[in-house]
Amino acid sequence: MGSRILSARHRAKIMGAEEAASLINHGDTIGMSGFTGSGYPKAVPSALAARIRTKHARGEDFRINVWTGASTGPELNGALAQANAIGFRLPYQSDPDCRKAINTGMVQYLDLHLGNVAAMARAGCLGKLDWAIIEVVKVLQDGRLVPSTSVGNNQLWLDLAQRVILEVNSWHPEALEGLHDIPTYSDNISCVPPIPISRPGHRIGSPYLTCPAEKIAAVVITNTPDRNTPFSKPDKTSQSIAAHIIDFLQHEIHNGRLPAHLLPLQTGVGNIANAVMAGFADAGFERLSAYTEVIQDSMLELILCGIIRQASATAFSLSPDMAGNMPVIARKIRGSVVLRPQDISNHPEVIRRLRCIAINAMIEADIYGNVNSTCVMGSYMQNGIGGSADFARNASLSFFVSPSTINNGTISCIVPMTPHVDHSDHDVQIIVTEQGIADLRGLAPVQRARRIITACAHPDYRPALHDYLERALRYSYGKHIPQLLDEALMWHRRWMTTGTMMPT
Repeated sequence: MGSRILSARHRAKIMGAEEAASLINHGDTIGMSGFTGSGYPKAVPSALAARIRTKHARGEDFRINVWTGASTGPELNGALAQANAIGFRLPYQSDPDCRKAINTGMVQYLDLHLGNVAAMARAGCLGKLDWAIIEVVKVLQDGRLVPSTSVGNNQLWLDLAQRVILEVNSWHPEALEGLHDIPTYSDNISCVPPIPISRPGHRIGSPYLTCPAEKIAAVVITNTPDRNTPFSKPDKTSQSIAAHIIDFLQHEIHNGRLPAHLLPLQTGVGNIANAVMAGFADAGFERLSAYTEVIQDSMLELILCGIIRQASATAFSLSPDMAGNMPVIARKIRGSVVLRPQDISNHPEVIRRLRCIAINAMIEADIYGNVNSTCVMGSYMQNGIGGSADFARNASLSFFVSPSTINNGTISCIVPMTPHVDHSDHDVQIIVTEQGIADLRGLAPVQRARRIITACAHPDYRPALHDYLERALRYSYGKHIPQLLDEALMWHRRWMTTGTMMPT
């Protein structure tokens, strides 16, 4: 393991996770590495959670504030949430224990656009950062740091933190060195220079994170895998949604609105994203590219077989089998993959310049195209908005996808009015369910409603939605976006009281 820490100044700071965790005080704010279950610290957060449990058992108050890149893993979010250790959390999470704590009011949660975190933090809007706990693969002799499987906000936390704890994780292959691209940040608050990225593979920085050695308080040696979970095979619903998207893109190519090799792709995480990637291979697409947040198995397979020539992201999110092959894979994809900080992977300037095609999941959409990505029944936080809005507003084409119903058909994902809006109808171009695809470009609100109901709603709910729209057209105060305010949210109320949205 000594070969992973080449700097004598850093070797002098080696200590155990428990000793490093003892340096942290009640009320401290900690910036942790990690993005979508990759590259997060494992040992120190778990040790800190154990320490806080002991403090609580003695009747002592001890809670911390946690900032990350996005979601992390059970050793971090889960362990700290179970210990009732988190007072404040940002900007995204997906851990069930953390979600429960947020929705019971135990954790105050700031859900942020992932592309906005860095600017807000550097401006001081989020307050002081006491600590950064960052996982790395290696410490070079001159103190530069080799990032692991995600970049996220790592350099940002290293820059802003008063003190730093490094976890050097030998589970990650050294072959990751060279995949990353970390730009130098400007301190000029009055004029920020353009980001000179003109293609997904364009590099603008260094492969290494940097941090002054005097800020390093501890170096902890670990050997622990990321939260790599097996992906289930795409189900019939996901495959149908993917087929609608592929057909639509082929139609756009045929009509001269897209090039044969498309535009850089962005997809969210999950079964639908995997199904869409598989669909590109089956449909015979070639010379594709990606400018996205996360590289999953399906995208990595397209990179390995040469269908995707260039891919830019901020993290990997892989199955155990794929992650286990990373020592070999990292060498094969060198020159094809770039991992960047999330304020670059999600930057509106670059997304708009590259004219990305964005495909993101939603919880529900209303008949006019307003999309809810975060809050079930308008109030229960699921995960967060993530980077979907960074891409949706700035992409050349923006898809939002969902099954037409969930919960055994008791919940319609197309509703008269969504009680929480993350993406207004102005930013939503195309909605897709397994029932069909609604291209909303160029349509006025009532036209959008008719198309969404006809193309995307489940047949069991379609008559009730048509009936609602027609009555709204007769009785609404205005006719531009007709709504019956007395009943627009009754579908959600009906589910909460009777267990189904289905009108009686």
